[in-house]
Amino acid sequence: MNSRKVFNKIEKNSRFFLRISQISALAILVLGLSCKEAKKENEENIVSVTTNSGPWSDMEKVVNSVKIPEFPDKTFSVLDYGAKADGVTKNTEAFKKAIQACTNDGGGKVVVPKGKYLTGAIHLDDNVNLHLEEGAEILFSTDPQDYYPLVATAYEGIELMNYSPLLYAYKKKNIAVTGKGILNGQASNDNWWKWCGKDIYGWEEGMPHQKDSLNLPRLMEMGQEGTPLEERVFGDGHYLRPTFLEPFESENILIEGVKIVNAPFWIIHPFKSKNIIVDGVTVESHGPNNDGCDPEYSKNVIIRNCTFNTGDDCIAIKAGRDAEGRRVGIKTENVVVQNCKMIDGHGGVVIGSEMSAGVSNVYVENCEMNSPNLDRAIRLKTNSRRGGVIDGVYVRNLEVGQVKEAVLKLNMFYATYTNQTGEHIPEIKNILLENVKVKNGGYYGILAKGYEESPVTNVTLKNVNIEKVDEAFSLENVSNLKLIDTYINGSLMQSPPQSQK
Repeated sequence: MNSRKVFNKIEKNSRFFLRISQISALAILVLGLSCKEAKKENEENIVSVTTNSGPWSDMEKVVNSVKIPEFPDKTFSVLDYGAKADGVTKNTEAFKKAIQACTNDGGGKVVVPKGKYLTGAIHLDDNVNLHLEEGAEILFSTDPQDYYPLVATAYEGIELMNYSPLLYAYKKKNIAVTGKGILNGQASNDNWWKWCGKDIYGWEEGMPHQKDSLNLPRLMEMGQEGTPLEERVFGDGHYLRPTFLEPFESENILIEGVKIVNAPFWIIHPFKSKNIIVDGVTVESHGPNNDGCDPEYSKNVIIRNCTFNTGDDCIAIKAGRDAEGRRVGIKTENVVVQNCKMIDGHGGVVIGSEMSAGVSNVYVENCEMNSPNLDRAIRLKTNSRRGGVIDGVYVRNLEVGQVKEAVLKLNMFYATYTNQTGEHIPEIKNILLENVKVKNGGYYGILAKGYEESPVTNVTLKNVNIEKVDEAFSLENVSNLKLIDTYINGSLMQSPPQSQK
């Protein structure tokens, strides 16, 4: 065989082996990618429990993105605008003039010195910090006429024209309520509270109340029907109580240091707002629907160093009710709760039941919950009228002394008022509890109920220790519940089958 033939044969063999090598390399690459994708898919089905990445690094990004609003170094004392600290004189106009002067001058601090100040509604304006000095107490009138003219607000997840919130901001930027003073709503069984229609709050048979057909039921119908806001006029004769502190479509908000007591209704209610810090606030109010803080249709909310002692949920994260919530379609997202103390309440940190637009990315860390009158630690509540998706609730470093019903309650069949069933099946997914200690867990460690077609999905407990609980679990339609180093009544718990009915 001459040299040319030898060369051609070698070249042909080389090309053959090169092709085989290329095919093998491609096969290895495809196999590697397939394994990688399979691993990725498997990892995505498990809630991250790594404290240095995943949800906790996302939480830090949220915290770092929300800046404390700054104000010019100018002060405006309400005393200079006619306010009298005698607890009797109504100071509504004095507060209005001081706030107007402050915002007209580019902003600053409106100071409320020591003393008691009776007033009607207070409306904040751009670049105003309403500052209560130590010993100052604002007493809000219990006369409904002091909350006219009616304003755009919301009641249980439905927009309407109603009494002004006690402290209100409408489409404002860079606002604050700060200081060591007290905001006193003066609500009691003798005024606002009895409007709820319950005898324990002063209502008696024959008295009007919010559940009369032309009141809350009519508002709910308007929400379902999409009635224009200008036609949803309530106020006098409809018995829908005002919220306490409501930034409405506002941004860059600070509520710091103050104590809030005796609210007519929901207490801190950021609505369609963003970039909110609630820091070092104490809430003590045991009236009906006295939720401590209710962010609704809101984004980037930090609630830290607060104490909640309430007649309803301590923190209740909202996103609209039923058809109204779906029309508005603004998710509540990026809510961070840190270093808070929860005492009495229906739940420590709660999502719902008004959550039809969806709630995502809720982070809770370093909190303490303890009271024989605290029903649950973490509670998610929705139903098939609400619909919506709750996606991503991450809890760590939680100390629970005592709760009544459950440490973690996930309920897709929550019902109140009338029939709450519909055709909008909700979703609850991606729930993490880690480093949680419970001394007295009540009836259940986990109480969870989903739909067969929409099970509660991806619930992870890591390093959780629950003592003195009647039953470890009550589970119905729960998928992918993972228990890692989790003890209940002293026994190490094993993860149940992938689907629990």
